[in-house]
Amino acid sequence: MLKILSGGAMRPLLAEAVPLFERSHGMKADVRFALTSVLAKEIEQGAVFDLALLPRAELDALAAMAAIAPGTQTDIARSAVGLAVRQGAPQPDISSVEALRRALLAARSIAYSDGPSGAYVVGLLQRLGIAEAMAPKTKLTSGPVAELVANGEAEFGMQQIVAILPIKGADLVGPLPSELQNIIVYAAGIAAAAQNPDGAAAFIGFMTMPEAVRIIRAKGLEPG
Repeated sequence: MLKILSGGAMRPLLAEAVPLFERSHGMKADVRFALTSVLAKEIEQGAVFDLALLPRAELDALAAMAAIAPGTQTDIARSAVGLAVRQGAPQPDISSVEALRRALLAARSIAYSDGPSGAYVVGLLQRLGIAEAMAPKTKLTSGPVAELVANGEAEFGMQQIVAILPIKGADLVGPLPSELQNIIVYAAGIAAAAQNPDGAAAFIGFMTMPEAVRIIRAKGLEPG
């Protein structure tokens, strides 16, 4: 058995990649998804696992604490942030910094997550000089942001594209402008106390193979 801890944004990717890995390697994998902050704290406190898939900065910090075996960190996927609207709704122009700023100010409401992409959105609104204006109409969620958009609780949603695409009832408008984009690199690392380090290493290798790379791209990500 291979025990994996993963940030929630990687759920759509692993939902397809893990069964392929299990069939090709004859090994079962148990994956637990949670917020990055929750998993990082659990790992710091001695959680038992074999492999973690987290944003690179958090994984490197855990390696510095010797909770992740130093030198095992491997970039797996690069995730961009996009904007979603309810399915069939008019799609705003977000092709430039100023166009995005106008669209957000005109929105009735926006939603973002309390995960890594949400921290970026908070900084983005400040960078655009509209944080104060947007505060009364922002909604925070621990779940998929696009679900709030799909059920009409928010007009716009901003989250990693990989988390937007699987949600029925929501349309991806596109990635945010490149000048403002925040690419989150998800990396895998082997636990310092892994009970199945060979399986963890095999999984990392599998995620660089062509069949896994095809899934990475199909989920709105780019290979690491």
